[in-house]
Amino acid sequence: QVQLVESGGGLVQAGGSLRLSCAASGSISSINVMGWYRQAAGKQRELVALSGSGGIANYADSVKGRFTISRDNAKRTVYLQMNSLKPEDTAVYYCNLKQTRGESWGQGTQVTVSS
Repeated sequence: QVQLVESGGGLVQAGGSLRLSCAASGSISSINVMGWYRQAAGKQRELVALSGSGGIANYADSVKGRFTISRDNAKRTVYLQMNSLKPEDTAVYYCNLKQTRGESWGQGTQVTVSS
């Protein structure tokens, strides 16, 4: 069983920064993809950024140039550095892990950006 624990959400003014962290524990393959999704009120969950265990990253167009995903494989932790935040970034952010034995989700952390 895999557990994902997120931290780092909160309230920030537009233009500010936040850093999210997600620590994974349990049965995790060395080959995996970790990343972040978000879900705003009344909207579907959407991809924010993904990082493979080899370090290749993918971003949603809406966050390119503002958000940076990174990971520490030794700590089984993935980070999301969010800069130049906009009110439209307000959402619950979920950590995600994909591996051959399945997919896991964190409980979510709220990010609120005030204008």
